[in-house]
Amino acid sequence: MHELPVEVIVNGRTHRHVVEPRLTLADYLREKCGLTGTHLGCEHGACGACTVLLDGQAVRACLLFAVQVDGQEVTTVEGIAGEDGELSPVQSALRECHGLQCGFCTPGFVTSITALLRDNPQPTDEEIREGLSGNFCRCTGYQGIINAVLRAAQTTTR
Repeated sequence: MHELPVEVIVNGRTHRHVVEPRLTLADYLREKCGLTGTHLGCEHGACGACTVLLDGQAVRACLLFAVQVDGQEVTTVEGIAGEDGELSPVQSALRECHGLQCGFCTPGFVTSITALLRDNPQPTDEEIREGLSGNFCRCTGYQGIINAVLRAAQTTTR
């Protein structure tokens, strides 16, 4: 199989590689860009662990090929925090509200919540549950995550 060139802006930095057409975006980010915050869970788009922002929209990186995002901008969990390493309001709220335990699902939740609050700065409990319905967590029971979204919404709208 022949390889194809791709150029993707990841967390504000341009990455150029030659890749096999079947390489997923998740594997591209992890293997070619060295960004291991994007986790692979089900590899079927159901668990949300691999969620990244593609041109600002939350997408499942396991369902896209790297060649499909040529010329686009990707934000991973590593790009959500401030450049000085300061946690984003979403990350801080997840920590404060005990919205994470083992951490495996956390990167997908951080990117999904970031997109949710950008599109809906004051979501209701029901809107939060709907907005995060594609992200699975096996540890927390979700209430801490929902509380974190509410806290982050309060923090970002002050």
